[in-house]
Formats: sequence, C-alpha cells, structure tokens
Amino acid sequence: MTATLPRPLAPALAPGSRLRAAARRHGPVLAVFGSLKLVGFCSFMYLLSAAGDYRGKDPRFGGGAHAWDVLATWDGWWYQQIALHGYDPKLVPVPGATGMITLEGNSAAFFPLYPALMRLTSAVTGLGSYGAGLLVSILASFAAALGVYAVTERFGGRRAGLAAAGLWAVWPGSGVEWAVYSDSLYVALAAWSCHAVLTRRWLAAGVLTFMAGLNRPTAAALIAALAVAALLAVRRREDGVLRPLFALAVAPLGLLGYLLWVGDRMGDLGGYFKLQSGAWAHRFDYGSQTLDVLRSVPVGHFGDYLFAYPFADMIGVGVVLLAFTLLPLLIRLRPPAVLVVYTVLTLALVLGSQQIFANVSRYLLPCFPLFLPLAAALRRLSLPVLCTVLAFAALASGSYAGYALFELGVP
Repeated sequence: MTATLPRPLAPALAPGSRLRAAARRHGPVLAVFGSLKLVGFCSFMYLLSAAGDYRGKDPRFGGGAHAWDVLATWDGWWYQQIALHGYDPKLVPVPGATGMITLEGNSAAFFPLYPALMRLTSAVTGLGSYGAGLLVSILASFAAALGVYAVTERFGGRRAGLAAAGLWAVWPGSGVEWAVYSDSLYVALAAWSCHAVLTRRWLAAGVLTFMAGLNRPTAAALIAALAVAALLAVRRREDGVLRPLFALAVAPLGLLGYLLWVGDRMGDLGGYFKLQSGAWAHRFDYGSQTLDVLRSVPVGHFGDYLFAYPFADMIGVGVVLLAFTLLPLLIRLRPPAVLVVYTVLTLALVLGSQQIFANVSRYLLPCFPLFLPLAAALRRLSLPVLCTVLAFAALASGSYAGYALFELGVP
C-alpha cells in the first residue's frame, strides 16, 4: 500500500495579491455600475439645466442656484438639518388645521443612521453637509451594486450578476442613488444582509439588519424575512440554534429602538406614526390609495386621487405593473425564503400605504430581488450587446428616474 502524504496547506495570499484578486472580481461590477450611473447622472443634470425650472423653485422644494442643488432638496434638506442640529422630536399642531395635515413637519420622521454618517463624514473630511451626504450616498450606491451582484451571482452566474448591478443603476427611481437621500445606504444594507443569510453568516446578517432598521422604517420587511430564514434554519438544524436566534434577537433592535426613543421624547409611544400621518399624510391604508391611482391613471383621470403628479404617476404605475409581472417570475426561480419574504413584504408595505404615489418608483428601489429574473434573461446577451442596452437605459434614466422624480413629482 502506498502511503498518502497530507496535502500542504495553500499559502495565504499576500495583501497585494488579495487586493489584485478583489480588483479582478469586483472591478468589472464597479466599472459597469459607475459608468451607467455617470451616464444617467449627466443626462439628469443636462435636463435640469436645459429646462431651468429649478431656478424658480424654493431651495427646499426642488430649487436652487445650480442644477446640482436639487439633489439636496426635499428629504435632503431634512437630512442636512439633522446632521447639523440633531433631533427635537415633538408633535406640534398646525393652528386651526382640520384637513389631512394637522401637524407641523418634524425631523423625527427621518431615521438616524444616514444623517449620523453624514455628520461623521463631514467631521473626517471637512466637507459640508451637502458634500458629506452626497459622498455617503455615492459610496453606498457602489456597495449596494456589489451586494446586488453578489446575491444574483449565486443564482445566475457572473454575467447575470453584472446585469443586475447594471439594472440597479438604471431602475426607475434610481435618480436618488446619487443624491442626499438614504436609499442607497438602505439597499446596500439590505442586499448584504440577504447575502449574509444566504451564506449562513448569521452574526453579520443580524448586525446589518439592525443597521437597516436605523435607516428606514421599511426595514420591517427585512427583519421579518430574516426571522423566517432564522426559524427555518433552527428547524432544519442547519447552523445550530444560537447563531440564527442571535440574529433574530438583534435584527429588530434598531427599528424598535428608534421608534421607542421618538415616542418617549414625544410623550406618546405611537408618536412616530402620528407624525407621519398628521404631517405628511403617510399612513397604512391597505392599498386604497394605490388602487385609486391604478384605476385613474390609465384613463387619464389625474384628479381622482390624492397628490397627483401625472408624468411621475404614469411612471409609478408602470413600475407597479412591472413589479407584479416580475414577482411570479422570481418565485418561479425558487429562491430562498429570505428573498421572497423580503420582496413581498416590501411591496405590501409600500403599495399598502397612503403616500405621494409619484414616489413609488423610489420606494420600490429596495426590491432588488426582482432583478433576478430579468438578469437571468439578460445574461444570454453578449457582453457588448448587454452594455449597449443598459447604456441606452442609462441615458433615458436621466428623465424617467431622475427628472421625473425631482422636478415632475416629489421625491
């Protein structure tokens, strides 16, 4: 019998080798996403400058001295105020108000992680709140692209992953990815949290979901998805008991902690929801507003529902119909439960709420698992054809994903 010698351990890669390996693996993803975003961003800035309507608008509400000032208006103004001055949660009635808006707007409606990172970035780099917010969003958008790629690659391979990263750059609503908005940060956290669940790294999944809960209230969908995945793992005895249950325990603490802190400061545990309803007319209405829009927009009755912005609403209806088309195709791929639960609940939370419907394309940006069936189809194209298709979409996205959102609607 011939003795079998043990195989020598593979030598650890030197830091330079690891860096080169990471560049080979992730460089094309970052290059594709960055190139497409740059095309769409320049198209958006050109349309803003050519129209010039922003010059006549309030600097808080879609206006400014320069086209790029628009990127820090609406929610961006609130995030800058929080980064500069912090919070002062309160419920302040509007004197004599009897309609839908009965409370004054308050910064407590905006979750703290993004403005905290703005403040930290400003302190480290010396940038103002605008520059710091834009830098955080841009870096987070690249992190999100890598997360979307990593999730999709597990199901469709590298070409599908590249297509999904490209779709993240050109999807309706993507105009907020390079703006003083928290959307890119949330999608980065959500994508990598889902990836951590898929790769059974429960500690990372729990921490990332905890952070997502400090960034947006729709993290409730991500928390529920992680909970389902963790309980299934415990039932199947795949990763023991402690690690999935630890993730399950940690995941909701960010969201619950912020809501309880706001409620405590307001003297009303339901204060956050009262503020959303009374100051912004945002409340869960079981889809009544969405149904009104879906019945009215196709027949041109733009006055038959709340907060009508015709051009942006037409895009929103298209996004909703696209989502309903892609959802059964996603389920047909039989992805893990975490992706299905996360997507379905995100759709339910967004479409089940009364809000400015023009925002729906932005609010559905986190539904990145819907990219999977499209990416699986696009991977059949040759790389030059795929890049050409996405490049045309990027050029058009300056209108449907940027200008329509910021100037023809309310982001």
